[in-house]
Amino acid sequence: MSTHPKQPERQQGILKKIKLYLETCRIGDLMVDKGIISADDLTAALKLQRETRKQLGQIFIDNAVLSQRDLTVMLWKQRMLRTTATALLCFMSLTAVSKKARADTIKDVPAAIQLANVSTEFARVGVYPAIYGTQEKKSGNLQAFTKWSDMFSRFDRQLKDQASNALLREWQQNLQSLKGQSIEAMANKVNDLVNEKRYVTDNKNWGKSDYWATPVEFLQRGGDCEDFAIMKYTALRSLGVPEERMRVAIVQDLQKNIPHAVLIVYAENGSFLLDNQNKRMLSAETGSRYKPIYSINRTAWWLHSAPTGGTILASAQ
Repeated sequence: MSTHPKQPERQQGILKKIKLYLETCRIGDLMVDKGIISADDLTAALKLQRETRKQLGQIFIDNAVLSQRDLTVMLWKQRMLRTTATALLCFMSLTAVSKKARADTIKDVPAAIQLANVSTEFARVGVYPAIYGTQEKKSGNLQAFTKWSDMFSRFDRQLKDQASNALLREWQQNLQSLKGQSIEAMANKVNDLVNEKRYVTDNKNWGKSDYWATPVEFLQRGGDCEDFAIMKYTALRSLGVPEERMRVAIVQDLQKNIPHAVLIVYAENGSFLLDNQNKRMLSAETGSRYKPIYSINRTAWWLHSAPTGGTILASAQ
């Protein structure tokens, strides 16, 4: 239980609504909300999308539900609303009445399962390459990110369970051979190992649309994109990779037009994106598929805004 005062009830409610909007604001949801189509129409269109692999917007155009112009306007409004909602969430988080909700209230649980004899010391990073060249605004106030903090709390409780510990020890055997390697080499292998696990949607796994699973839960049941990212984060942390060199990033997948989660790792020669949708690591400094919204680790979070147009390389102090 937190010893810090909570935000006023009204402000908590507003934050909850904003976060809910960010999680569910998709083109189909907007059309249902505006009365353009019914929920049954959306279900049928999503089924057709899975069968044909067409963009949802194109299906609506083909069926004369929307014109190309109407779709363009709606997508533009969707992007503007997301940007506004994200900025408002950032503002309210940074100006919350309870400014004492610091990151140090989240226990470093992954460090508790660090492999024995991990003694490699990595140089501190002086300059971090911007994810996809975006501008970043940092905050140490993590109070709004309850799914993230709740995941750590559940993970901490699960470590006291004998069966969970046995499962983690079995997993750690896969990591033993990676000890002492470079961050890039470890990240590459961890990406391969975790991506072999089963992808399962939150609705099927947990009966809800957005559940952040612990590594124990992921090993037991599989998971979706953020669960893959959290498992990779934990695996690298257990190999001694400092938290400052990792972030879970929530991005907008511009190809699928849905939110997505990846792990960003700041290695010796730049930053890399570990993604369950790609078999190999990719550069986190350039790319066109993802638009970063925010990134987070146990100590802070960063709001991402429009690209600066430049790219910088990682440098150690």
